Amino acid sequence: MTTTVTDEEMRSLLPTAKEYTAVILKSGPNRHMAGVDAIIWEHGRRNFALHADGLLPIVCPIADGSEVHGVGILDLGLDEARKIMEDDPGVQAGVFVYELHTCRSFPGSTLPG
Repeated sequence: MTTTVTDEEMRSLLPTAKEYTAVILKSGPNRHMAGVDAIIWEHGRRNFALHADGLLPIVCPIADGSEVHGVGILDLGLDEARKIMEDDPGVQAGVFVYELHTCRSFPGSTLPG
């Protein structure tokens, strides 16, 4: 059973939504090159730093064997997000490619834990 949300509640909450950028990280052409583990480690280190700085509040690595390797939410506009992603060591090495999508969510949203 889910909580009932009234039209009035929706109308009051919708204006509080903020724009974010969703990132979908996928395999790049060099995903299986020699030395890839060291590059992925540095990509992870950078994600930890972005998370600590509050720029990547949601980061979800995916290790299910698919071509998708992660999703994240950047607390940045599309142009700034693109700059961040272009500086990623995994993207620069061609280990990863990415998609960016403008999205909206509610500030303070968190993963259960």
